[in-house]
Parts: sequence; structure tokens; C-alpha cells
Amino acid sequence: MDIIKISALGICGVMLGFLLKGTRPEYASLVTMTIGLTILGLAAGKVAYLFETLDRLRKSVSIDGSYIAILLKIIGVTYIGQFCASICKDAGYQAIGAQIELFCKLSVMVLSMPVLLAILDTISEFMV
Repeated sequence: MDIIKISALGICGVMLGFLLKGTRPEYASLVTMTIGLTILGLAAGKVAYLFETLDRLRKSVSIDGSYIAILLKIIGVTYIGQFCASICKDAGYQAIGAQIELFCKLSVMVLSMPVLLAILDTISEFMV
């Protein structure tokens, strides 16, 4: 039922933003940010469940905790980056939104390098 609440909130925010865009475009951006932050706040319960599940996975399977930390950082970078880029694009600043997306992609690549190196080390051990 949460998805219905979130969807209704999003649709109301879009309609309100659409109404304000013609008369007060500066308020339309504020409505977009407020609705986005509200939805992000409502998603906090889902994130807590994700953390609990990843912790159980780490305990049941012998996975280095640093890999799970990297995974969580990557998820955080993608969500925050997409949120901020969408706000910029909605406000009419497509170039800034595209630069945020590019920076986030590069950040994900940098964050994933230790995992890639570990995979390459494992493959090289099998080759020898």
C-alpha cells in the first residue's frame, strides 16, 4: 500500500508544480524538491530493512564487510545523484543535471575499483 501513497503524493506534486509553473516557476522547483525529499524520507524504512538484510547476509556468508560498505556507498551515490540531477533538470538546468550524473558515474567507477581488483586477484589465482 506504500506504493499507492507514494504514487498519489508524486502525482499531486506534479499537478501542483504544473499549476505553479505558469505563474510562479520558482515555487514549482520548491514543490518538486519538497515532494522529492518527502518521498525520500518515507523510503527510510525500506533502507533500514535493506541494512538489516545485508547484515544478515554478511553474517551467514563469509563476505568481507568492506564489500558491503562499498555496495551501500554505490547505492547512496546513485540515489542522491539521480535525485539531485532530476531536480536540476526539472528546474531547467539540464547541463548541471548532466554533469551531476557524469560525476556520479565516475564516483561509482572509483568506488567499485577495490571489488574489481579483488575479482581480478581471484581469477589470477585460478590461472596459476
